Amino acid sequence: MTTPTAIRVAGLTKSYGDRLVLAGVDLSVAPGTVVALLGSNGAGKTTTVQILATLLRADSGEAAVAGHDVATDPAGVRASISLTGQFTAVDEVLTGRENLMLVARLRHLQDAGVLADELLDRFGLVEAARRRVATYSGGMRRRLDIAMGLVGDPPVLFLDEPTTGLDPQARLEVWRTVRDLAGAGTTVLLTTQYLDEAEQLADRIAILHQGRIIAEGTLAELRCLMPPATVEYVERQPTLEDVLLAIVGPDTRPQEIGTTR
Repeated sequence: MTTPTAIRVAGLTKSYGDRLVLAGVDLSVAPGTVVALLGSNGAGKTTTVQILATLLRADSGEAAVAGHDVATDPAGVRASISLTGQFTAVDEVLTGRENLMLVARLRHLQDAGVLADELLDRFGLVEAARRRVATYSGGMRRRLDIAMGLVGDPPVLFLDEPTTGLDPQARLEVWRTVRDLAGAGTTVLLTTQYLDEAEQLADRIAILHQGRIIAEGTLAELRCLMPPATVEYVERQPTLEDVLLAIVGPDTRPQEIGTTR
């Protein structure tokens, strides 16, 4: 018997001219898990996601998402995924509800209004549903962006550095959203440069370096690669983020305190 995989990558390569970006990436993601893909700028994280989302074609290797080969069945892949990039793809002129209804209609789904209302409730945006997105905070926009990608309930979600540029409160909102999605069975491949984000969200972590996955496992497994820790007693001073969240409160929703753009 073989273990089912939501995402399978074997020997993936990609070059731009003389520059080799992916040099044989191998990765397997189990259904309903969150896997964080870590790496420095230029390591190939976004290129990997774009190939898996059928936005780029690999030079060689194999990749499949939700059982669909990215090279031979791109339509099947696109029907099974959602992709959220570093910048939100929401229409600021429309309301939150109108954005969701637009996506539902573009996907030729029935009862667009009902689907929009369900997602607004799921992502805590009911009170802001009829407001123009131009008035939304960064965290609200990101939650709406993710909700738009989930119209039609795709089983696999790609998040390419989803909290870039967000304030601490907005980051926590996105983290809660990702946890909820994973808890409901959605498979999430997350690229990030924030190591604390990977620690908080990922079931498994893959480290991409010079075009290859050089380490992969749970956080505990990766920690075992380090030399034994020595015990030292130091006084920890709170970070500025600790201070801000202690004063403002991590659970305060932006729409409740009247935050607008």
